[in-house]
Amino acid sequence: MAVNLFPPVAANILPVSGVELGFAEAGIRKANRRDLMLMRLAPGSRVAGVFTQNSFAAAPVQVCRQHLKSGGAIRALVVNAGNANCGTGESGLTASRRTCAAVAQLVSCAPEQVLPFSTGVILEPLPVDRIEAALPNCVTTLGENRWTEAASAIMTTDTVPKAASRQLTINGTKITVTGIAKGVGMLQPNMATMLTYIATDASIAQPVLQTLVKQVADVSFNRVTVDGDTSTNDSFVLIATGKAGNAEIADLNSAAAVLLKAAIVEVAQELAQAIARDGEGATKFITIHVNGAANHDEAVRVAKGIAHSPLVKTALFASDPNLGRLLMAIGNAGIANLDTRLIQLYLGGVQVIANGERASSYKEEDGARVMKPEEITIRVELDRGNVGTTVWTCDFSYEYVKINAEYRT
Repeated sequence: MAVNLFPPVAANILPVSGVELGFAEAGIRKANRRDLMLMRLAPGSRVAGVFTQNSFAAAPVQVCRQHLKSGGAIRALVVNAGNANCGTGESGLTASRRTCAAVAQLVSCAPEQVLPFSTGVILEPLPVDRIEAALPNCVTTLGENRWTEAASAIMTTDTVPKAASRQLTINGTKITVTGIAKGVGMLQPNMATMLTYIATDASIAQPVLQTLVKQVADVSFNRVTVDGDTSTNDSFVLIATGKAGNAEIADLNSAAAVLLKAAIVEVAQELAQAIARDGEGATKFITIHVNGAANHDEAVRVAKGIAHSPLVKTALFASDPNLGRLLMAIGNAGIANLDTRLIQLYLGGVQVIANGERASSYKEEDGARVMKPEEITIRVELDRGNVGTTVWTCDFSYEYVKINAEYRT
């Protein structure tokens, strides 16, 4: 069950002018469930993306990279759930391209103007015939107010669809930012997340958009992890339709760009946190703050060292104040010349470690108390510099093992 995460209210998920979404039941892996989503973009829309760094990048990721690199205007995105189309060789690439061709015919564009995405079981051939048969239903359901249905159609083991919106005004023009995401496991992104699509009706120059998608990912999806594994299909796409009518944002340091980036980051961080809250089998949502690092890499290493540790995550699940596991994770982060005598560690409002050793005020009953809530904050002070970061994760429960042991059954 997701941790303090509830299905989005459709009325709160705002339409983005120039973006239409449709969905269908293709029966890709399971019958009688939405598993296909189509997003049609208005002419003139600009698209930028970042993708998995896994060497076994899935066929759709490879095709997306090729289509974006070609420089043509992207007119549609198509997403299937239930099958990752990964480890499928040349036939997988052919399947992704065939899917693009089918979409292109329906929305009147070139196949290279379509971006394909897949998520689900790896090493299985993509049933393209089912996708082709269901795509017309995606077209008939297209609408600007279909974000919540679209969020449901891209789910796999997610228990809750994930969507978020913000509105702001830039120089008198109202701007909308809306996004959806899926992902609950095999999630340790590198400039991406499982699958995330954020759109705005703002007008943004293509070079700015490409820089923005990387910067946003770095403070949101690159700061969430469920199990430390990087998926073969991770993708994060940022879309700007230009339909709001604002003056084009061509300088990332301009006041307009700063305002817009803040709104996009808010949406991205809400979606990233939703992914951790809905982590497979999660019973607790954990925020890890690391301060006083000498540089960005150090801060991330320590935060993710804690977030990735199965021993830490199982202790958090059990509310077991076996806090030596936290010390182990910090010391195992690979920080050169780490002076452990300077380290302070807090669990909630309770100081556990003072100057590298057990705080004199710490009592085990206090540790157990602050580990019981569904939301827990861990804070580490390194006292090596002025750099900090935040990472979001979840615990490891019995259900996590069950879900992943039975994923294909």
